[in-house]
This record gives sequence, structure tokens and C-alpha cells, in this order.
Amino acid sequence: MSSLAPPRRLPVLADLLGRPSTRARAFAVDATLVLAGVSLVALLAKVSFFIGPVPITGQTLGVIVVGAALGARRGAAALTTYMLIGLAGLPVFAGAVAGPAYVLSPSFGFILGFIPAAFVAGWFAERAWDRKPWLAFIGFVAASIVPFLVGVPYMAVILATVLGADVTVASVMEAGVLPFIVPGLIKAAFAAVLIPGAWLLVRGADSRKS
Repeated sequence: MSSLAPPRRLPVLADLLGRPSTRARAFAVDATLVLAGVSLVALLAKVSFFIGPVPITGQTLGVIVVGAALGARRGAAALTTYMLIGLAGLPVFAGAVAGPAYVLSPSFGFILGFIPAAFVAGWFAERAWDRKPWLAFIGFVAASIVPFLVGVPYMAVILATVLGADVTVASVMEAGVLPFIVPGLIKAAFAAVLIPGAWLLVRGADSRKS
């Protein structure tokens, strides 16, 4: 009789640090990893340029790397923390604007979409898709699509209701989808080299120890 149990979660890069012996230490390690993920995404958010209402940034690369390196739950926690910190007023988003009013920005939907995107990248990593570049690329492209599923409808609503723009399918595609396809593929490809490369370094270090 076949088992209906879900696939076993495999270690991600962050798990190589080892699991502390107490819950307090485990929480401290997880919190440190989450804050490191927030810092990386915030740093890459400043690598941006505006071509319309939504900027092209390095955030998606950070989201993929953080999700894959930390795993699904910690990755999603990192991007949730990132969003909350930005809404609290810290300048972690692209550009200088932050605070609660950022929910009225056309790009805020993408920030929301980063949370499930990190989870998806981590989910693939927990199934060892991050060990081989071609599998990693497929998983990371899938994760890169997730923010658009949230961000594009959100952008359309904000443009129409808050900014009073004349919103059409063509204008939404031009503003929030088409300019991001090639950069998104490039960022997914870069992550698909970076993360498997990190695994190769880890395996090389382990083989030298043995």
C-alpha cells in the first residue's frame, strides 16, 4: 500500500549550522537568520531603477536566495519581517518611501507577494531542487512568478482607485509584467548558479575533512 505522507523535508543551507540543543538557542539562531535575510533583501532593494510605477530591483533575487537558503518557513518569516519593518517606517523598500502609507504604493502588492515567493523557493530547496542548477532554475523561476500573481492585480487597483489612472490590460502588462520578464529570468539564473555553487563548496569542504 502506497504511503500518502508528504515528501520528507531535506536540509537547506541554513540547516548546516546545526540545531542548538535548547529551544531558546534555536529561536535565537532562527531570529538571527531571519534578520540576516531581511538585511539582504533590504540591501538589494536599493539596487533599483524606475521605468514606471513599479521599479526593477534586486529584491526578487534576494527573496529567492533567502527562501532557498533559509527554507520555506524561515524564508517566509524573513519576508514578513521585511514588510513589517518597512511599514513601521524603516527605509528598507526600493526608494526612500516607507511607513504605513506605502500600502497605497502601486508596488506594495509585490512586497506582499514576496512572502509566498520565499516560501515557494524554500519549498523547492527542501526537496533538494537547489542542488542542481537546472532544477534550481525551474524552481526559482516558479518562485519569481509568485509576486506577480499578487502584485499585478494590486498595482492595477491602486492605479485605478488611488491614482485615478486609466487602467487597461495592455497598460497593466506594460507597467507591471513585460519589463520584468528578462530581468526576472536573469535573477533566477544567477540564483540557480549561486545556491548550487554554495552546496558544491560545502561538499568540497566536507570531503576535505573526511
